[in-house]
Amino acid sequence: MSRRYASVVLALCTLAFFATMVARLVISPVVPNLTLALGVSNGTMGLALSGMWVAYATTQFPSGVLGDRFGERKIILTAVGGTAVTSFLLTTAPNFPLFLLGTVLLGAVAGLHYSVATTLLARYFDDIGWAIGVHVAGGPLAGLLAPIAAAVVATRYGWRPAIGIGAAVAVPVFVAVALAVESTEPRRPDQPMRERFEVGAVRELLSRPEIRYTTGLSVLGAFSWQATASFLPTFLTAHHGLSTTMAGALFSAYFVIHGLTQPLLGSLSDRLSRDTVVAGALASATTGYALLVVTEQFLVVIAGVGLVGVGMSWGAPLQSRFMDILGNAERGAGFGLVRSVYMTIGASGSLVVGVLSDAIGWTVAFGLLAVLASVAVVAIAVNRVLGLGL
Repeated sequence: MSRRYASVVLALCTLAFFATMVARLVISPVVPNLTLALGVSNGTMGLALSGMWVAYATTQFPSGVLGDRFGERKIILTAVGGTAVTSFLLTTAPNFPLFLLGTVLLGAVAGLHYSVATTLLARYFDDIGWAIGVHVAGGPLAGLLAPIAAAVVATRYGWRPAIGIGAAVAVPVFVAVALAVESTEPRRPDQPMRERFEVGAVRELLSRPEIRYTTGLSVLGAFSWQATASFLPTFLTAHHGLSTTMAGALFSAYFVIHGLTQPLLGSLSDRLSRDTVVAGALASATTGYALLVVTEQFLVVIAGVGLVGVGMSWGAPLQSRFMDILGNAERGAGFGLVRSVYMTIGASGSLVVGVLSDAIGWTVAFGLLAVLASVAVVAIAVNRVLGLGL
């Protein structure tokens, strides 16, 4: 397979991830419009958003099994096409129960993409860290553009067209993938899918020491990422007294840095060691969170946001570590399984940090993120120094 075609596949997988992320992120900016139009509280709307993200996390494992059975291309098309359909249906929801159902379905179909696309890229790239870094960058790019676009459209045309942006982005990406990406041979076309979901097989994979260790590091990173994505603008406003506009600008800068450093860290992990790059990223996050908690100087706050942006790019090298551990035949379902596990647990970051900020204050809430990132760095150092082989 030519390098040129591999680059096309990488570009389209990245766009597909971007599309599935845009569809989810355009909802948050229009929550005030939704609560008013559908007659519900912020807490009730939060339930819908939580349902969407939990559904997204839990379909990572089934997507890997489906990819092994039917081939990655079909599942990617299902994810992007399903994203377009459910995004459109959300724009027509007449009441909250149907809107809730739509958001959960959106999370479920969008969750089919990432694990399968990562497995597809592993077919074509030896420098998988760089490829994963480029692929992951589709998420931060969506985080930068989608909220701004949704806010502008909602102000002028209302919440329904704003949410419809998800469908508008997904449709052309679906067409591009359908036309340019060739079908792939399934890795396990004849194995009954129920065998892949058996408790014994799941337990066996998750019980491997290297998998447990890497999953633990991923949980710490995902917890911090989720909390940061949910509360960084609120933290900057409440803890540092920044205006909503300035906090939003720094949040956008966070996503820009996050997106740009994903390919860089992934590429570095191909040339150095995965653990060295992950430790460097999370050490950057530790420093950034600490600065954000203790400083009162605006320039230092900017530096802290930048360091956190770099630190939260741990995903490219750490996901590459999973690919190094897993065999070719088990990458699809195996990577989907561990991703479901660490994303589902990590999703609690928003809840824990939100509760701590209400009960004790932002210093403790964001201080916890610094502690968790430092725990991961210490764990990597202990593994290396003691030669544990994890």
